[in-house]
Amino acid sequence: MPDGEQQKRDRPDTPAPQDAEGRQDPQQADAARRRRRAQFLRELHEAKALRDRVQPRRARAARMRQAMRMRTFRW
Repeated sequence: MPDGEQQKRDRPDTPAPQDAEGRQDPQQADAARRRRRAQFLRELHEAKALRDRVQPRRARAARMRQAMRMRTFRW
């Protein structure tokens, strides 16, 4: 049996993050969700910018495909 499986069994069950938020009032839960979403979007944007810097040819091709989609889209 791999060590990872043994550690999972030995570890006591911890409550899921949703359980903790379920006890908060709805405004606090919404604010926490918005904070997590904003953090995720910041990290996503940073990762995309990094990918564009490391793979300029692929980034240019993606921009060209997006431009073509926008030109052919009918309003």
